[in-house]
Amino acid sequence: MLANGFDSQAESADVFIDSHAHIDFPEFDDDRAAVLERAREAGVECILNPGSDLAASQRAARLARQHDIIFHAVGLHPHHAKEVDDRTWEQFTELARGSNPVAIGEIGLDYHYDFSPREQQQEVFRRQVRLTLELDLPIIIHCREAYDDCLGILNDEAPGANWRGVLHCFTGTAADARAFLDRGFKISFAGMITFRNAEDLRETAATISPDRLLLETDAPYLAPQPVRGKRNEPAFVVHTANVLAGLYGLTVEDIARVTTANARELFGLGVQPAHGRIVYKIRNSLYVNLTNRCSNRCVFCSRENRPMVKGHYLGLKEEPTAGEVTAAIGDPARYDEIVFCGFGEPTARLDELKQVAAYVKKRGGTVRLNTNGQGDIINGRPIAAELAGLVDVVSVSLNSADRDEYARICRPVYGAQAYDAMIAFIKDARDRLPKVVVTALDYPGVDLGACRRLAEELGVEYRQRKYNEVG
Repeated sequence: MLANGFDSQAESADVFIDSHAHIDFPEFDDDRAAVLERAREAGVECILNPGSDLAASQRAARLARQHDIIFHAVGLHPHHAKEVDDRTWEQFTELARGSNPVAIGEIGLDYHYDFSPREQQQEVFRRQVRLTLELDLPIIIHCREAYDDCLGILNDEAPGANWRGVLHCFTGTAADARAFLDRGFKISFAGMITFRNAEDLRETAATISPDRLLLETDAPYLAPQPVRGKRNEPAFVVHTANVLAGLYGLTVEDIARVTTANARELFGLGVQPAHGRIVYKIRNSLYVNLTNRCSNRCVFCSRENRPMVKGHYLGLKEEPTAGEVTAAIGDPARYDEIVFCGFGEPTARLDELKQVAAYVKKRGGTVRLNTNGQGDIINGRPIAAELAGLVDVVSVSLNSADRDEYARICRPVYGAQAYDAMIAFIKDARDRLPKVVVTALDYPGVDLGACRRLAEELGVEYRQRKYNEVG
C-alpha cells in the first residue's frame, strides 16, 4: 500500500499521481534525486515512468527498484518502431515478463512525425497489443493523428473488449475521446491543456467525465503555462490540475483525489479500502453515505461494480449509526451544505436521517436530501411532513416523465407503484418544504423536454444531469 493510502474517513492534503513522466531520460541525470524530492513536497505520491524503447524500458525498471515513488511500464514507442528487430523484441518481451511492470507503454502510432514508416509502427504496435493481452496488463497508448488506425488495431486484436488503458497526453477531438472511452479507456492530459492557445483542447476535456481522467506531466516535455519554457518535472502536475478543476467546477483537491483514485485502480497502485466513507467532501459540500440500499436498480448505476464517487470509495460494510455520522460531520457550518446522498436511498434509514439532519440544523447547517422519491412507499407512510424544519432542499431523481420508461431504466423493486409514489412525494414535499428540485439524466432515449414540462406542471424546479457523471 502506498504511503498516502486509503483512509476511509480522514481528510487529506492534495495527493497526486503523475501517470506519465520520463524520469529515466538524461535531462534528469544531474538532479534526479532533487526532482523526486520536489515531487514529494508537491504532493506527488507516485510517478509512473513508461518505456519508450528497450534501453529506456530497462532504465525505467531499474529506477523503479531504486525509488519507492517510481513505478514503471515497458514499451516501444512508435518513433522507434524501425529499430525493432528480432533480438530487440526477444529482449523486450523478457523484460516485460520479468521486471513486474504495471503496464505496457507507451506504445501506439504517430502519424504527425512519421519517424518510423507507418507499416512498421502498426506491426510493432500490434505485437505489443498482443503481449498486453497475454500478460493481462493495462496499456498506455501514444496516438497522434492516427486514432482510426489505432482503434482499428485494438478492435482487430480483441473485438469488443473493454480495455484497461489510457490515451496519454491526449490532443484529439471529443469524438476521438468518445471512441476510446466507449472501449473502456481513460484519458490523460498533460501541460498542453494549460497553454493559452489550447482552448479547443480544453473544450474537448470539458466533455469528458473526471471519473475517466488521469493527470500527467510527460516530463521533461510540455511544461505547463506558468513554467512554460522550462524543463518539465512531476512537481508541475499541480498546474494541470488547476486548469482541470476550473473546467469542471471542482476544487484542486477534488481533481487530485479522483485522478489519483483512477490511476490507482487502473495500474493496481495501492489496495481497495476496507470500508467505504460515511461522509465525503466534493467542492465545499459534505455528503452523507447513510446506506448502500436502494429501492431502484437503475441501469446506469455503478453501485454494484464500482461504488466510487469523485474518487471516494463508498462501499459500506456496515451502515453507520446517527452518532457516527454526526461525529464524522463535526461542525456543519464549515460546509456550504450537508447532502444526504451516498450510494443508496437515504430515506431507507429515515430515523437516522432525521436525527442527523436535526443535528445539522441545530448547528446552523443547510441540509439537502437527494432521493428517488420513494420514501413514502419505503416507510409505509407519507414522510414529507416529518422532513419539515429539517431539510432545506429536496432533489428528486425523476429520470423520466413516462411511467413505463421509468420502470425500464430505474427498475424499481416496488414495480408500477414506484412512479406514482414518487410523484405523490414531489407534490407533498412541494407543499411542505422550502425547495423541491426534480432532476433527469440525459440518458439515451429519455425525453428531457417532457421531464422539464412535468416539473413545470408540478410547480417545482428542474435540473438536467449528465449521464455517467456522478457527484
